[in-house]
Amino acid sequence: MKPDFTKGLLPAVVIEEGTKDVLMLAYMNEEAYEKTVETKMTWFYSRSRRSLWNKGETSGHIQRVKSLYLDCDQDSIMVVVQQAGVACHTGEKSCFYNKVL
Repeated sequence: MKPDFTKGLLPAVVIEEGTKDVLMLAYMNEEAYEKTVETKMTWFYSRSRRSLWNKGETSGHIQRVKSLYLDCDQDSIMVVVQQAGVACHTGEKSCFYNKVL
């Protein structure tokens, strides 16, 4: 089973293996997905830079992929990772630290 990239970039929800905390949301194109599967490290597509990026490549806060899941339509990806360090570029553990309600 493979993701359906016919409509472009797919959202990738990254969760931590042990806690099941949602760490971040990023986007994958087919190349990022294939590199993630091949290397067992997270790769994403940056919409602003229009290029691939490997999570932790510069910060050292890498994500080791433990499993991948597709939703029922194969157009969203859930990436279960072992997080080294923090996931957010702000220094927070998760990118979802701004509580609204």
